[in-house]
Amino acid sequence: MTALTAPPRPEPAVRPAPAGRLSAPRVAGAFIVATALLLVVAAVHLTQGTSSIGALDLLRLLTGGDDETARVLVASRLPRLLAGLAIGVALGFAGAALQSIARNPLASPDTLAVNAGAHLAIVSVAAFGITLPALPAGGLAFCGGLAAAGLVMAMSAGGQAGTTRLILAGSATALALGSVTTLLLLLFEQATIGLFAWGNGSLVQSDLTAFTQLAPVIGAAVGALMLLGHRLDILALGDDTATVLGLDVRRTRLLVTVLAVLLSAAAVTLTGPVGFVGLCAPVIVRLLAPLVPGVHRHRVLLPLSGLAGVVIVLGSDVLLRAVMGGQAGVDIPTGVVTTLLGAAILIWLARRHRDAGPTRRPPGGPVAVRSAAFRRGVVAVAGTVTVAAVLLGMLAGDTWVLLGDIANWLNGSTGPAYTFVLDQRWPRVAAAMLAGAALAVAGTTVQAVCRNPLAEPGILGITAGAGLGAVSLLTFVPLASVWAVSGVAGLGAMLAFALVYGAAWRGGLSSDRLVLIGFGAWQGGLAMITFLIVAFDPWNTGKALTWLSGSTYGRTATQVLPVAIALLVLTPAVVAARRELDLMTLDDDTPRVLGVRLERTRLVALGAAALLTSTAVSAVGVIGFVGLVGPHAARALVGGRHARVLPVAALIGAALVSLADTLGRTVIAPAQIPAGLVTALIGTPYFVWLLWRSRASASPPR
Repeated sequence: MTALTAPPRPEPAVRPAPAGRLSAPRVAGAFIVATALLLVVAAVHLTQGTSSIGALDLLRLLTGGDDETARVLVASRLPRLLAGLAIGVALGFAGAALQSIARNPLASPDTLAVNAGAHLAIVSVAAFGITLPALPAGGLAFCGGLAAAGLVMAMSAGGQAGTTRLILAGSATALALGSVTTLLLLLFEQATIGLFAWGNGSLVQSDLTAFTQLAPVIGAAVGALMLLGHRLDILALGDDTATVLGLDVRRTRLLVTVLAVLLSAAAVTLTGPVGFVGLCAPVIVRLLAPLVPGVHRHRVLLPLSGLAGVVIVLGSDVLLRAVMGGQAGVDIPTGVVTTLLGAAILIWLARRHRDAGPTRRPPGGPVAVRSAAFRRGVVAVAGTVTVAAVLLGMLAGDTWVLLGDIANWLNGSTGPAYTFVLDQRWPRVAAAMLAGAALAVAGTTVQAVCRNPLAEPGILGITAGAGLGAVSLLTFVPLASVWAVSGVAGLGAMLAFALVYGAAWRGGLSSDRLVLIGFGAWQGGLAMITFLIVAFDPWNTGKALTWLSGSTYGRTATQVLPVAIALLVLTPAVVAARRELDLMTLDDDTPRVLGVRLERTRLVALGAAALLTSTAVSAVGVIGFVGLVGPHAARALVGGRHARVLPVAALIGAALVSLADTLGRTVIAPAQIPAGLVTALIGTPYFVWLLWRSRASASPPR
């Protein structure tokens, strides 16, 4: 069998099926060690806090210590400990259950957008000044999380269509939901004070009220999952085998999903979204399989994952306060630390990842055959729409102008008022147009190189690096110029891309591995951004959120110049490589047979995409979905050849960002909605449709 006809190697999968004989002594030993570790971490956790009460003071309580120590213990430290215990168990069980039903090692409440949906539901209520008790808030969070998880699972064929597809579906859904959440935080800043930090997972508790209301819910869901453990063991054997053995596969999956989402929603209600605990805990437990035979059996896996989840949450909190001090436990969300840990584990898993084979396909997909006249007509229409979008951007805003005013401004004969308005407006319009074109060209290149129709430039970690650089400068140098912020953002973007590319290289570049590592870098970068904001500038979150949401506010001509130069230099280079891009969308072997130096071409193409994206991000901030929507719409109109796709994608991207920017600064003028939030709201339905349309081809064989 030749290399061209050999079946693709399957990606590593979760194997929750019973493996070998169950070693009762080793399982008991694993539980004893995990429980002992938990007790040690909990004991250390109780000794930490903002007061001077230490271990000796707590020990004196056993012999009737002072009332002050008892009050601190009951009012502050015990609620925080119990909250960490509750969410650790909830997220550990939820992550293990979701990974098992999806048969995917990266399924978790984070990657399935459960936390994002639950978070949006709670913020939506808070934005309108409504305060709900814990149980009604938990019910609302459950509805939001269940809707998000159902959408992601449907788009990724139940999670079994491949790790990369699951990650892309989950990350895009989480990005869209997060965009709406950010919009609410910006528009209702006074009503949502404190929710930014809470939205990253904070263990701060004022009393035990929420815990006492949610603990029975968590306990009931945990008990139900334990009762379903044997069914999950059978389900792990495969759908067909499970059906033959008499298991109702669909009902079991639905029930387990509902229970997992219920646990995640309870955790979000109690402490906010604590990132990646549901990913890390089951992965750590499964790594014990060589030492503890039978750990994959769910009545062992689930409780061990719960214990591991508690150790991760409490251990992260202990580490945070040990390094940063007791006040850091109040100011800095514990979820920042768990997200950094989860991002590291995700990158480690991704480095072991193999391409998903049949779940990957050329980004072009089936397209209609178009005549040359039709293609020329598409280019003409796209150009006209782009010009109209730019013209509308000049006319609209908090102050509307007329075409005659623009003509007079170009001739230098307008009055001071209109001259000021148009002098401030044209750099914003130019930045939006050029950034949109750059992102679309970069997206076309990334999709061709990754051979994945759902990839986009942000998934390479570029936007996270740019955001981290910009927010760092805004935090430590508040009076930095806009030009300085843009320069540091561009530098951060390029450094992030270099790190992601280097980590993804293992004797060659796996496209799926690149996407997964980029996602891990993206999540880690966002966690670092949150840390910087809440630790050093907690009262100025609006400034950072606006930049991270993609805004053209305050743009100048000097900021537009780098994007224009990048487009003028790099777009012809990408067009010159159109033949190589066409070949790379097929497979890895065909380009090599035809003499293409694949690795060098990939590096050059991705480097060009990174430069285009970094200059766009440095000019307008973080704008998502343009690099996804532009190329797809272009291929649907003119076919899959890159000589035709690139110009149409650039025009569509320019028009999309221009219209988004105009809408954002017009609909609620004088207030403004960042352009990145508008593109996310526009792009999400299109992305959902793409995934839904292709879900059949992504379904695993039965």
